[in-house]
Amino acid sequence: MGPQKSFRKGGMADEFDLIVIGGGSGGVACARRAAEYGARVAIIEAGRLGGTCVNVGCVPKKLMWNAADLADGAHDAVEYGFSIDSVAFDWPVLKQKRDAYIAKLNGIYQSLLEKSRVEIVRGWAKFRDRRTVVVGDRMLVGKHIVVATGGRPVLPDLPGMELGITSDGFFELEAQPGRVAVVGSGYIAVELSGIFAELGSKTTLVCRGNGVLRSFDAMIGESTVRLLQEAGVTIATGAWPQAVERAADGSLEVIARDGSRKGPVDCIVWAVGRAPAVEDIGLKEAGVALDAYGYIVTDKYQMTNVEGIYAIGDVTGRAQLTPVAIAAGRRLSDRVFGGHQGRYLDYKNIPTVIFGHPTIGTVGLSEEAARADFGSDAVKVFKASFVPMYYAPLTRKPRCDMKLVTAGPEQRVVGVHVVGPGADEMMQGFAVAVRMGATKKDFDDTVAIHPTVAEELVTMR
Repeated sequence: MGPQKSFRKGGMADEFDLIVIGGGSGGVACARRAAEYGARVAIIEAGRLGGTCVNVGCVPKKLMWNAADLADGAHDAVEYGFSIDSVAFDWPVLKQKRDAYIAKLNGIYQSLLEKSRVEIVRGWAKFRDRRTVVVGDRMLVGKHIVVATGGRPVLPDLPGMELGITSDGFFELEAQPGRVAVVGSGYIAVELSGIFAELGSKTTLVCRGNGVLRSFDAMIGESTVRLLQEAGVTIATGAWPQAVERAADGSLEVIARDGSRKGPVDCIVWAVGRAPAVEDIGLKEAGVALDAYGYIVTDKYQMTNVEGIYAIGDVTGRAQLTPVAIAAGRRLSDRVFGGHQGRYLDYKNIPTVIFGHPTIGTVGLSEEAARADFGSDAVKVFKASFVPMYYAPLTRKPRCDMKLVTAGPEQRVVGVHVVGPGADEMMQGFAVAVRMGATKKDFDDTVAIHPTVAEELVTMR
């Protein structure tokens, strides 16, 4: 598919085989893959390339997690025989290095797009109709258009909400708050609470419900609460925020519906959910349908209700993970421009890692979901709970919890759940096994690697 003539004069539009709205990881992957097949591609981005993941998500979060992990290890080092006079953390130093790394990644993304001959259009995109996108005074016409505008953190609608920050604001903090309240119970709330606590902030996790990570297997939420508390995080459950107040000394308090006060703290972080970034991009003009929550409705091929318009990533509301957006974007371009008929992303058995302290890894069905799908009698669960060898010389003894969920007479492994050290790295390989349909016998017949935490997954009885 060769390049088409470009028109700029007389108000006419530039023509492209593919227009991608959004320069995040998914949009960039989709654009570059299409360009590899010879398509003429434009990608439109008003902000920094890389989207949420690179700028205010996975990448800077993992760097902060690394720092927290080092702080954790530095305290443990004394009981391993090291002489350490003090462990002092300099938040501004890490922020400067982290921000420099992110800026470098922004440049790498731009370079990759340029090398792929994808035209980068800077500005805010808006549909004029189902084939035309306007950016400033420029019109672009696309045979195919992909919406990859991602999501954004939401703020609760309550008095004083502006006194808090979102996860985006977390990465703008110039100094470490001594006392912090994180409001939420999802994976972002858990991750930020762990980071703050391990780096020395007095941390309170404020949850509207009775626990955390309620969309995951119940074991994960229960283990996470215990481990956060052991790490010094105060967990306030059943605390539905009603307002935020600032005291005369500048400190903040979260006022719950029952009248209780959570604080005083120096910083409040709202981690109460994310919403699709679909405002002001002209989806109505294009005729694109949204669901009740504002997400773009797509089929398994990422197609919207409008022929030639697709959506990938967080804007669809399905499995909001960077690798998912990348995989969906590449498969879309493989099918549309590469001749791979029928190619699409299977959203089953997508592995997920939460960077708590310790890490949390999961793939496949929870025990509850498996019993609902296969029937309670067809499901057999295997569990392990133990103190990893790392903690043998230490005073603290946090436990690692694991669960295998199997279904059917062959005991096919349909779920693997781990809360413990190394869960992030071990889950990738076990995700392959689950996707290939491995059984409990396959796990049992695999020789264990000793001494590791992962060996417990192939020695459960």
